[in-house]
Amino acid sequence: METTQSANEGAPRSDDGRASHSTRVGVVRETGADERRVALVPKIIPSLVKQGVQVVVEAGAGVGALIPDEAYEAAGATIGDPWQAEVVVKVAPPNDAEIAKLSQGQTLIGFLAPRNADNKIGALQSAGVRAFAVEAIPRISRAQVMDALSSQANVAGYKAVLLAASESTRFFPMLTTAAGTVKPATVLVLGVGVAGLQALATAKRLGARTTGYDVRPEVADQVRSVGAQWLDLGIDAAGEGGYARELTEDEKAQQQQALEDAIKGFDVVITTALVPGRPAPRLVTAAAVEGMKPGSVIVDLAGETGGNCELTEPGKTVVKHGVTICSPLNLPATMPEHASELYSKNIAALLELMLTDGKLEPDFSDQVLADSCVAGAPSRPADSEEQG
Repeated sequence: METTQSANEGAPRSDDGRASHSTRVGVVRETGADERRVALVPKIIPSLVKQGVQVVVEAGAGVGALIPDEAYEAAGATIGDPWQAEVVVKVAPPNDAEIAKLSQGQTLIGFLAPRNADNKIGALQSAGVRAFAVEAIPRISRAQVMDALSSQANVAGYKAVLLAASESTRFFPMLTTAAGTVKPATVLVLGVGVAGLQALATAKRLGARTTGYDVRPEVADQVRSVGAQWLDLGIDAAGEGGYARELTEDEKAQQQQALEDAIKGFDVVITTALVPGRPAPRLVTAAAVEGMKPGSVIVDLAGETGGNCELTEPGKTVVKHGVTICSPLNLPATMPEHASELYSKNIAALLELMLTDGKLEPDFSDQVLADSCVAGAPSRPADSEEQG
């Protein structure tokens, strides 16, 4: 049987000594070396307070995003120990030391990497913690406001283009000068999800000639909608949930050869292709890199799962065959102000779905909550009846 005693210790109490019904939400300071985001920003807090929520922020939680403690206090939060709150919200998956701070009956919300082999879901389950992974929120219309994967992918796609432009030896836009005309850079984006579309749109705004490719042909219209051309290689690998399925060996060979030929004609290649729970597909071969013009740039956003480029070194920028290959990790954390603001809106929307009159009462008949709860989900009576 679940208990919330530890989560309620120290909670505000009424005059008769009974615990208040309002839910406390704790905002922790991220401990990752390069993680500068914070789970809630001050501008979100007044709306939560109006719903009867008390927000407790760890001292210095917003320092990476340049948010002082005073800004949280002015917004209605208190500075204190967030790990004793009923709900703990964070950005990056918790490490072992952070899990040890959680108690049975608490709720954790954040990126939890449930599809990764080294996830901490088992440890959270053993600790009696109910955990909601924002990656597992279903991609349905009414859940768009909670879609943290998309909000952070927008940041990554935008920043990837700026990184490419910074590393490039060439202009992005066409320039007509007294000394002559400079042709615009050609940019190819491989993997046209949210990050890919943002990359195409940003490169277009910088004046580049843009082209997009994805194994899901149904996204061709989206590519064209941001002013880019569609690279058609004749391969269809549409999968479930808006992701691509893994290609067959024959399809991989066909795709690799066609891409290898196409990539050589571009100044910049940005890759964003991911398959949930699997290593990133290899789209850019060593031969393709060797065939690119010296001074060209590859920005590989799939480095955390191995990379889309055969010569990628995750977390590093290297030069191979005269081509600069960048593989930044956690790119959204390099823009912590807006990345945190967008993520905060995702978290606030998810919290709102769980709250009733300020009390934490998640309804697990709701698809969003049922799908995103990766630890501590209640058993379903219907399932028991079917098994019986």
